[in-house]
Formats: sequence, structure tokens, C-alpha cells
Amino acid sequence: METDAGTARVTWHRADRARLVLAVSHGAGGGIEARDLRALAQTLPGHGVTVALVEQPWRVAGRKVAPAPRTLDTGWRGVWPALAASGLPVISGGRSAGARVACRTATELGAHAVLALSFPLHPPGRPEKSRADELLGTRVSTLVVQGGNDPFGRPEEFPEGDYELIEVPHGDHGFAVPKRADLTQEEALEVITEGVVQWAVSLG
Repeated sequence: METDAGTARVTWHRADRARLVLAVSHGAGGGIEARDLRALAQTLPGHGVTVALVEQPWRVAGRKVAPAPRTLDTGWRGVWPALAASGLPVISGGRSAGARVACRTATELGAHAVLALSFPLHPPGRPEKSRADELLGTRVSTLVVQGGNDPFGRPEEFPEGDYELIEVPHGDHGFAVPKRADLTQEEALEVITEGVVQWAVSLG
């Protein structure tokens, strides 16, 4: 799919009787093979939510480093018409850098809601470099899913705001949990999928 930032790719996981579309993009350090994105693509179609996994043009082109935020936003805008083509409400989502894109463009694109996975509230060790304004500016129902040990922002660091937050206990930025944790990796993914399902169902 051609965008002004290059060729993007959308992988669809369709629900039989879809009520919503969840469009999610990856972060700056990985692709749509991320454990949380895979889990959502496997789970949500069974609950009436079609999942569209979006690969940004830089990733499709095989580049190792993500471009500037403005270019990421351009790529997301370019795929939006295809994501909205069914006429169903679209939840704009992403993990890490993709979550920032979803937040920044939500109002402009007419997103029904925003799903922010591992929102990078600040660079690791730099809490003064807050990106909270992006999260607080969506103007639509927003769900943040955050690892309890995410160096880009632990749940208790997030400001008060008009959004919901689900904590994945012990999870890092990729929602990996240590073997000594009191929940397994599979259980950590269930926290994510069950939380997102409940939230999506509540959107109608």
C-alpha cells in the first residue's frame, strides 16, 4: 500500500461479524511479530473485532532505524483510508512509537478510540522529557496497557487524565516478565488480551 512515506503493509485478521476494527502498528525496535500484537490478532476476532496489523514503510523497506515522528505520522495517515474502508469504527492503536503515532493523529483521522501499548512516557532515565501531552490530547476513549517495570514509564509515573490504564505486573517494555515473577508469560499476555477485549466491548 503506497503512502507519502513509502510502501506500507497491512495484515488483516478478520472477525466473522465485526463491530469494530483495531488497527495497530509496531514500535521503533521491532515489527508486528511483537508478542502483544500477535496475541491481540489471535484473540480479538473471536470477540467481533477485526485486527489490522500495520507495518510502517521503513520496516517494509528493511531499514533498521525508524524515521522521525512526522514521517511515522505520514505513513499512518496513508493507510487510514484502507483501515476505515469497511465503514466500521476504527480504534487507532500501536505499541511504543506506534502508540505515540496513534495518539497524535487520533483527532485528525477521526479515530473511534485509542489503544496505547507500552506508551513511551519518557526516554529511559529521563522523566523530565515527558510525552504526556500526546497521550492526554487524544480526545477519545483511550486505553493504556503498561508493563509494571517499563523503563519508558512505569504505571505510577503516568499523570492523572481522561484515560484508562491496565498494568501488566512485572512486565518490561515488551511485556516480558522475569521467570521469578508470580505470573507466567502466558498469564501476562492474558492480562493484555482480556483487558483489551473488555474495553473494546464497552465501546459498543
